[in-house]
This record gives sequence, C-alpha cells and structure tokens, in this order.
Amino acid sequence: MANGKVENGGVFSSETFNGGKDVFSSKASDASTADHLVMMVHGILGSASDWKFGAEQFVRNLPDKVFVHCSERNMAKLTLDGVDIMGERLAEEVLDLTKRKPGLKKISFVAHSVGGVVARYAIGKLYRPPRAENVEKFSDDTSEEWLKGTIAGLEPINFITVASPHLGSRGNKQVPFLFGVTAFEKAAGLCVHWIFKRTGRHLFLNEDEGKPPLLRRMVEDDVELRFMSALGSFKRRVAYSNVGYDHIVGWRTSSIRRNNELPKWEDSLNEKYPHIVYQEHCKACDSEQGECVVKEDDCLDKLEEELVTGLSRVSWEKIDVSFHSSRNRFAAHSVIQFGTNRCLMVTESSVRKADLRSSLISVAHHGVDSVIYLNKSCN
Repeated sequence: MANGKVENGGVFSSETFNGGKDVFSSKASDASTADHLVMMVHGILGSASDWKFGAEQFVRNLPDKVFVHCSERNMAKLTLDGVDIMGERLAEEVLDLTKRKPGLKKISFVAHSVGGVVARYAIGKLYRPPRAENVEKFSDDTSEEWLKGTIAGLEPINFITVASPHLGSRGNKQVPFLFGVTAFEKAAGLCVHWIFKRTGRHLFLNEDEGKPPLLRRMVEDDVELRFMSALGSFKRRVAYSNVGYDHIVGWRTSSIRRNNELPKWEDSLNEKYPHIVYQEHCKACDSEQGECVVKEDDCLDKLEEELVTGLSRVSWEKIDVSFHSSRNRFAAHSVIQFGTNRCLMVTESSVRKADLRSSLISVAHHGVDSVIYLNKSCN
C-alpha cells in the first residue's frame, strides 16, 4: 500500500473519503492519459466493494483509457431512500468527480440491479442538450451522437445495466420468488414499503405523492429532467438479464421485453462466454409501428406496456445469461454482477468458489470485451 493506494496486478485501488473506490492503472503514464470515466453503481443494500472485480477488469484491459469509480453515495440503507433521491446523489457524485478529474472527456455507466434505474434517473439530471452553435458547426468529423448532448459535460458512450428492474417489480413474475401467485404479488405491492421504504414503492409502481409512478415519468422528458434524451445520447445501451434462477428480478423486467418477446435460448452461444445464451440488437422502435403493439394474449398491464414502449424508443443490445449449469445458480442475481466479495462467500467449498469465479469471469469478460471494441472504434 502506498499513499492509501492498494496495487493488484498493475491496478491501483484507492478508497475515497466517503467509502467509494477509484480504480486506475498503476502506471503513471497510462493513468495520466485515461479520459473515460466508468461509473459503476451497485444495487440495493450494496456497497462500492461490490464492483471490485469488474472495476479491475476494465482497467487491466484499458489501462490508458479508463478511470473507474465505484459509487459511494447510496450505500447500505441509503438505497432505501427512493430512486429519485438516490439519483440526485449519484448525479452530484458524478459532478464532483468531473471537478476532481478535469481531464475526463467521456463517460459510461455500469449498474447492477436497482442501480440501473438509479443511473437512469441520474443521467436525466446530468443531461445537457447540444448548444445551438455546436449544431450549426456540424462537420464530417463530428459524430452525430455528440450532437445529442452531454452527460455532466462528458461524451456519453456506454450505458450498461445488469439484472435491473426497468419495468419495475409489480407485474406477474417480475419478482420470481413470489412464484407468480397473484395474491402474493398484490400483497407485496401493498406492504413492500415496510421493508424497502420509498425505493420499494417506486419499484412496485405505486403513485408518488399524487403523481404518476416515478418509473412511468422516467420514460419521458420533462422541463427539468430529460430522461429519454439522456438515455438516447449514449452510443450503446446494453441490458444483461438472467433467463432464470434470479429470484429478485425477473427476466422480462431486466430485458425490457413483453412476454411474447422472450426468446428461446440454447445452452451456450460459444466457448469463450459459456453463460451467454442469447443476444440480440433491438433497434429503436416507434410506438406506432405494428411490431411494437402488445398481443392480446400477453399478460402486460397498461402501465407496464407504457414502460416497455417508452424504453423501446431507443435501441438496446440485450444479452441473456444463464447459470443453470452452475452450482451457484440460485444466487444468479448476485453472480451475474461482474464480481463481488459477497458472492465469493456464498459457499465455503473451494470447488464451488472456483465454479463461481468461472461464472463471474465469463460474464465479466463479455462486458469488458464489448466495451473494448466500442472504445477502439471511437478512437
């Protein structure tokens, strides 16, 4: 350890005043040129250390490109304060980072579970539309995406969510451990605030102080918070989802699909990423297009359909993951995250730890490799 920094295989990790983590290359020349901020956001009751493995993987693969920060403002019980309050805190955290690291030019988000919804709120707060003079000066060497606006003054690149409840948790089988029993699901919606406070109310799409549910408002722009413009400003939006064994967040809500759109999947797409079982690129979809109309036999309610339709107005890469062959499949909601200390404590068996680490590395490498590809294409 030197000056509060811990080195691990060419990667420095330093803890910030509030408990967050900055992760960057231990090679000074690489660290000085890194201009791409990667914000990693944990889920409910989580902490900055949840993203330790994933953060180190990003820096090892892009040492001279990325500066990774594991979010600190919404740890532990603070994740129960509501999506909006957490989003405000995350936005402030990003702004503080841009002041502390003035050389930053690009920004990406990687968020797990409810952190994905919080990140969507934060970017709505941080979004700034392109200035009129920039549009007028459009030239061949100016990317069209750059003209879509900035996030905290930075060029938005990747917005990646991992098992995030984009459609909320209210619908049928959106919280799998309720077994799809209507009575259980209705009861959960009525009493969720006893355990998960305002965050639970937001996820179960309850009205918010006389206003429409917060997640419903987040699929539109308003005067102050331009949620969809912000989301659309990123070069890529990626949703990683568990096809099964995730007892917290259902496949439909994390992949932003209707029931009839859930694909058939095979055991594995290739040997390099054995837990990736399906991939598709969904183009931006106008709500008036016929393919976006819900079928009569779909179980979506009106509100959930509005969320699907709203979020489908921007393109998404959808990556479906299965840990059905893993010994740790019942912890899929945690295992899908790119690496957490808590995951490695699921079992004391060294054999099972090795199996879990293999699962983590498979998904982690897929995420890192796809970001590397895009990063190279942007330079």
